[in-house]
Amino acid sequence: MEKFNFDIPIFHLYNARVMVEKDNKSNEDEVFFEEDAATLSDDIETEDSEISLNDKLKQLRVKLKTCEEEKQAHQDALQRTRADFLNSKRRLDEQFIRDKERATDKILMELLALVDSFDNAMADKKLWDSIDERWRGGVEAIHTKLLSILKNNDVEMDDPLGAPFNPEEHEAVSNLQTDDLAKVDTVLTVLQKGFKRNNVTIRPARVVVGTK
Repeated sequence: MEKFNFDIPIFHLYNARVMVEKDNKSNEDEVFFEEDAATLSDDIETEDSEISLNDKLKQLRVKLKTCEEEKQAHQDALQRTRADFLNSKRRLDEQFIRDKERATDKILMELLALVDSFDNAMADKKLWDSIDERWRGGVEAIHTKLLSILKNNDVEMDDPLGAPFNPEEHEAVSNLQTDDLAKVDTVLTVLQKGFKRNNVTIRPARVVVGTK
């Protein structure tokens, strides 16, 4: 049986116990310090991550604003281009209509000269009726066709015989004195018939007007 050594002084045992307790406390402090250091490191990394994320969000907001401004600028440019195109198209359409109208008016004015020729040929009713009926019928058919073409282009003949003289529609070639007050300022003779297109005079009638 092993015997316990009672020769070791009591204070040595006490000191040894104190040292063990200090070592244990030191180890615990080291453990606690390591845990605190790890927690602090995690907190720092988290803060860095939040700062980095905020910076990225700010950058994305700046880029988004820039993109929206560029988008708005492109839309404005597109709208201006579209408006310019529509205005140009409208002007071209209007110019085309005016050119077409002028070309049509030129052709119609040339056709009016043919109408005058027919009217002059048929002016003498007695002489006209004495011509061969078949030949006369053919010419009258051509005359009717010509008037139909003019009517299809909104051109109508203006024969103002007996109507009040209108300087906007009639051209007074001469005056004829009359004692009949009802015939004063009235068209007594039509030397050349006038024509209107869409109720607008394109050629005034040449007339003789009654005067006192």
